[in-house]
Amino acid sequence: MSSRGLWADVRLRTAWVRQDWAAILREYRRAAGLSQRELEPYVGIPQPHISAIESGRRQVTSAEVMARITEGLRVPPELTSATSRPDLEEWGPPTELRDRIAHGHTTGRTDLRTADWIGEVLAQHRRAEDEIGGRDLWPVVRSQLDAVTRLIPGTAGPAADRLMLLAAEHAHWLSWVAAQQDRKGAALAWIDVAHGWAVDGGHTDMASWAHRLRAYYSLAHGDPVRALRTAEAARFPVGLSPAAESAATHQAAIAAAALGERDRARRLAHEAYTLAVQAPDEEDRPGWLYWLDPARAQLQVADAAYACQDWQEAAAGIRAALPGLDGYPRDRAYYQARQEQAERRAG
Repeated sequence: MSSRGLWADVRLRTAWVRQDWAAILREYRRAAGLSQRELEPYVGIPQPHISAIESGRRQVTSAEVMARITEGLRVPPELTSATSRPDLEEWGPPTELRDRIAHGHTTGRTDLRTADWIGEVLAQHRRAEDEIGGRDLWPVVRSQLDAVTRLIPGTAGPAADRLMLLAAEHAHWLSWVAAQQDRKGAALAWIDVAHGWAVDGGHTDMASWAHRLRAYYSLAHGDPVRALRTAEAARFPVGLSPAAESAATHQAAIAAAALGERDRARRLAHEAYTLAVQAPDEEDRPGWLYWLDPARAQLQVADAAYACQDWQEAAAGIRAALPGLDGYPRDRAYYQARQEQAERRAG
């Protein structure tokens, strides 16, 4: 595997952002399949010293050693810049980002290999966020967003539109993580930015998803009326994919249940399921909906039944879908507990 490919590893990237030099060496060796002795020529450090660093007996404090490791392991530019900005102190989108994003209006060509690489890494971050925690990955994703947005002003036509979508995907991820950290204002600011970039780039699915996430936030903050209105707005753009429409329709179902409109909620839940199973393969869904396979679609029906207090239906639906969560221990534990609660309430 190339050095660049190794740096797609989420655990390695997280160690870098923490500037945990012991973990950086360990995780690089794990990803590359190297022994401490085999790492020597990469970093110019003798094996006994590598062992001492990894075990914590020796700390890396020398700028020269840090530079040697950084250069030897070929740390990508979007990561080397990540450590120079705290970013956690400023959760919302900075003005410079808004200023930097403009319509592509030049005829120059931008090398999109960097954008493609960053898109691949973001996909891995989405899958790892539950395990590692978005807070640790935040500076990496912010730095990746900077790298993407710097490419946009010098890019024209479809290439600029592709970059707009990638920027919107990053902003959506940052919104979600900010919400998990109870940074409500920042979460809303980032999702508004994501929606604007999606619309600007002509990406209907992402624009709908941004509305859907806003509806989720409204419901979480105790405003089901606004949640339902926003979720309904996410359902009907022209050209929406079945998977994106399914996600918006499911959110509308949950909001309707919160308002006591159970018949409407049940109808919407089954519409969402019908749409989801039209795209059973991951390649047929937007990247951020990688998880919406048939098992998850069935769980969403069960979620709606739970919200409607249809306890027996909720328990049966979760029970049937649980085998599809093998490999997702956290989600499996969540739904297992939800199934048990539904069974208790069903009597």
